[in-house]
Amino acid sequence: MEWLIPVIVVVALIAIVGIYLWATYNSLVTLNVRVDEAWSDITVQLKRRADLIPNLIETVKGYAAHERSVFQNVTEARAETLAATGPVEAGAAENHMQQALKSIFAVAEAYPQLQASQNFLQLQSEIVDTEDKVQAARRFYNGGVRELNTKIKVFPNTLFVRGLGFSEREFFEVTEPASIAEPPRVQF
Repeated sequence: MEWLIPVIVVVALIAIVGIYLWATYNSLVTLNVRVDEAWSDITVQLKRRADLIPNLIETVKGYAAHERSVFQNVTEARAETLAATGPVEAGAAENHMQQALKSIFAVAEAYPQLQASQNFLQLQSEIVDTEDKVQAARRFYNGGVRELNTKIKVFPNTLFVRGLGFSEREFFEVTEPASIAEPPRVQF
């Protein structure tokens, strides 16, 4: 009977460690899926914005045909956004897109007829709405990345989670935060 108590203690410790590993693994899988979902939300919003850009260009082009460099910059920024595959590339593409949108809206300010165009106003409204959704998706993604990275880095998880195939994720950061602090605005 004396040997029964140490056996029970060892079995209890193994059970506790097993339950801890099981719970940690499941929570890491959940956080990983949440981060993937958040990244998907960002790409959906970036795609939506990229789909609106050709319509905006065509609307503005009719009024400002001589502004070829502005249209070229917007087209290049759109292509870069669609080609971005990760948070770092998407952050760089965001900088370029914001600058391009600001320049196209600056051109639009010079044409009062364009500012009164229902097409232009609707596109502008949709782009501003999309910009707000991109920022919200970005915050959600970065929150998920923060939770996942924290869970990976805390002790004792840091001792074994990398061996289970989990690794830290990159935040979606923009190299020029001021360029995305607010959606592009046009003042009439």
